[in-house]
Amino acid sequence: MMDLRPILYIVGIFLCVLAWFMAIPLIMDLYFFYGEWKAFAISAGLCGFSGILLILGNKQDEIKITGKQAFLLTALAWIFLCLYSALPFLFVFEGFSFTNAVFESVSGLTTTGATIMTGLDFMPPGILLWRSLLQWIGGIGIIVMAISILPFLKVGGMQLFRLESSEKEKTVPRVTQLSTYIIIIYFTLTVICATAYHFAGMGIFDAINHSMTTISTGGFSTFDSSFADHNGVRIELIAILFMILGCLPFVLYIKVMTRNWMAIFQDQQAAAFLKTISFACAIMVIYLIFKLDNVSLSLVVEAIFTTTSLLSGTGYADTDYTQWGPFAIGFFIFISCVGGCAGSTSCGIKIFRFQILYSVAKNQMYQLIYPNGVFTVEYNQQPLSVQIAASVMAFFFIYIVSIVVITLLVLLCGVDFITAISGAVATLGNVGPGLGNVIGPTGTYQPLPDTVKWIFIASMMLGRLEFFTLLVFFIPRFWRS
Repeated sequence: MMDLRPILYIVGIFLCVLAWFMAIPLIMDLYFFYGEWKAFAISAGLCGFSGILLILGNKQDEIKITGKQAFLLTALAWIFLCLYSALPFLFVFEGFSFTNAVFESVSGLTTTGATIMTGLDFMPPGILLWRSLLQWIGGIGIIVMAISILPFLKVGGMQLFRLESSEKEKTVPRVTQLSTYIIIIYFTLTVICATAYHFAGMGIFDAINHSMTTISTGGFSTFDSSFADHNGVRIELIAILFMILGCLPFVLYIKVMTRNWMAIFQDQQAAAFLKTISFACAIMVIYLIFKLDNVSLSLVVEAIFTTTSLLSGTGYADTDYTQWGPFAIGFFIFISCVGGCAGSTSCGIKIFRFQILYSVAKNQMYQLIYPNGVFTVEYNQQPLSVQIAASVMAFFFIYIVSIVVITLLVLLCGVDFITAISGAVATLGNVGPGLGNVIGPTGTYQPLPDTVKWIFIASMMLGRLEFFTLLVFFIPRFWRS
């Protein structure tokens, strides 16, 4: 039988850290004399107490984690954190359902940005800060997971990014040191982003909140109208820049710190992402120029902002882009699946998988032309094993099947097709807003039935944990000794 003690011990540590983060909005509300500080105090107490119990009850002299335990640890850590993160929502809002609280916390920690909350303009600062903190925590969590856990578990081709392969480049020798560097870079980018927002015209509180949800490519805002409330070209350009920075592999920033200034442009994945987002923005700008009679600079920036927001999985909205016509709607659905780079805060399929799939398809066509030829799949000018290529193709298959299954399940609940398919794409890709009158850029997920919300909760978790980390538990062989 699997030993759960090291797993529960580490989960306990995570809960204690989460309790400390709850103290930040607690202090905020206490300082400004908002009574909601009591809700955060109770939540932090319950979270910290549970964490301490798990630590004391499962303490060991030496912590060793096997492959199976790593799968279970990853899943349980995210589930526990999401459940305990929902406590402030339950205690702050009277009559707030458990389903809505879990939906909001899962959306926050997975950096999806799909919300069921309205009236954000008049909410206490503590709860607004808590929503932003959840996305900020989730953003750094997925980076560390993508670098230290997913490659070890060989999830969807992520074994390409195991530390052993990067040690040749002398980036940093150990996971803990690498994580420390990443946290410093992540925090620094957040501070720079907040400063830029503030000097561009945002209030200091809004600037801090939006900087956390921009770098994490999360998309939560302190206003119901999202970025439409800050209708300024300078603020939108800042958001575009930092959304792109959040989508790049954070390991490359470490290389830049070691004075390898061209590392970002030399990396095949990062270069491909920058080309992809430039091409997508150009398509949307050209489309709007031909479709609309009067195209201003602000509209061009809106087009680039919206394209960057959806492709990166951030989900900010500064306009109702569903009014741009059927091509724009279809285009945005497709690019919402793309995502950024592996090892970033972004979500979706990830650029490197498209590169590998393209290489596999190209080799197949070459094989048809030259039946006796020998062709290899390459990535970053290195040959890839059959196992990695198979992992990537399996990921694509699971991704497409999941969109179909989730869409059909939501349709069974009586939801219209546009809401169902766009919701499936938006939650599975951790993008946030969907399409239509309900969950579109000007709507929320609040009117949906609770059953649909739970389907989307599962979808957000599946997408963020890259499918296999959760699906493996449904294989009976996993539970055998």
